[in-house]
Amino acid sequence: MSHTAIHATRGKDLGVALLAGVLCGLIGLAPWLVSGPRLPLQNLWAAEVPPEAMPLSLLPLSQYKLVTLVTLLAVGGAVAGVAVRLLFPPRRWPPARRRPLAWCAAAGVLLVQLFATIQAFAVLRNGLVDGDAASDLYFGGLLAGVIAAIIAGLVACLLLSATSPAVVALGVGLMAVPFGNWVSAWAADTASLGQLTPAFFGLIRWLPAVLVGLALAWCGFRPPVRVLVWVADLALLWVVPALFISVDYVLGTRIRPGDLAEMLLMSRQILAATLGPAGGGGLSVLVALAIGLAGTVALEVLRRRKVTSVA
Repeated sequence: MSHTAIHATRGKDLGVALLAGVLCGLIGLAPWLVSGPRLPLQNLWAAEVPPEAMPLSLLPLSQYKLVTLVTLLAVGGAVAGVAVRLLFPPRRWPPARRRPLAWCAAAGVLLVQLFATIQAFAVLRNGLVDGDAASDLYFGGLLAGVIAAIIAGLVACLLLSATSPAVVALGVGLMAVPFGNWVSAWAADTASLGQLTPAFFGLIRWLPAVLVGLALAWCGFRPPVRVLVWVADLALLWVVPALFISVDYVLGTRIRPGDLAEMLLMSRQILAATLGPAGGGGLSVLVALAIGLAGTVALEVLRRRKVTSVA
């Protein structure tokens, strides 16, 4: 193959990766976009308006929607990482060629999320009380949260597109809980409430544990350093839901803006309660651990049978 043909092929692959990233960024935002993306009502809005009169916004900017924001933005990056694995399998693509493709996919996600961020914050700034310290603090806090969520999504994209099963398993552990929230949000926004049974949402509640368990089974224990991935994933499965609940509860109360001491005190109390036995996180960890161990044993048995049959 000539150098021109090689460059053309590589350029096409990079374009496919970039387009995949753009689509995945849109998929991440889909639960919000299909729900009728109007800016949620704001406590600091300059004029009193009904919900249906709020302007269109590509992100649900609100202190009551911070966990939703993290979910929408982080899952977009995670889906892009999975797309890279499907489009450019590690077994068929050397690392030197796959790495730029993963970065192109991440860039595609970033383009979508930056556009959505600029549009949404422009709308928010136009409607907030001008020159008010509380409005400035609110605007800056939301912006910091959105930036952190975008970074988390880009990290997830690179982890899930990696060659190493251990690195991919770590990415699954990082994104399992946000993905479960994303599925719940999609179901709630796209189906009528009469068609969603409690059993359905009960199954979604276990989705993060199942994903983590399957990822750990695929990761295995060899080499032994992968035990650290098991510990990290199980810790994330236990801690991340508690963090989300704590953030939702604290920001959902009418604490005086800027009272960081009171917010920290309340967050510690809620976090301690949700990390305890009553929070249910320990049961999710046990389910993931059981799936991981059972899957590891099953894969090891299959591997030995394959070696025996070949011998």
